[in-house]
Amino acid sequence: MPKSRLRKKSDYTPPPPGGTAAVNLDAGRGWVAPLMLTMFLVGLAWIVVYYVTSAAWPIGSWGNWNILVGFGFIAAGFGVSTQWK
Repeated sequence: MPKSRLRKKSDYTPPPPGGTAAVNLDAGRGWVAPLMLTMFLVGLAWIVVYYVTSAAWPIGSWGNWNILVGFGFIAAGFGVSTQWK
């Protein structure tokens, strides 16, 4: 059986100093987790206040739409969570 050829790997050469700077994509994402948790808690608090006060608060004239507003905050929290890395 014939012997296969050996492939020589090229040696690693580091990039020259002062070349292109590496971009840090994780910088500036510190706002995501606090905003996400805040929106979850606001939505939960909105729904709990609505039920505890027998639909008198947070906005009595909206009636059952208060539940939708609470779930809207929670859904927005999930939307913000897609930016979390």
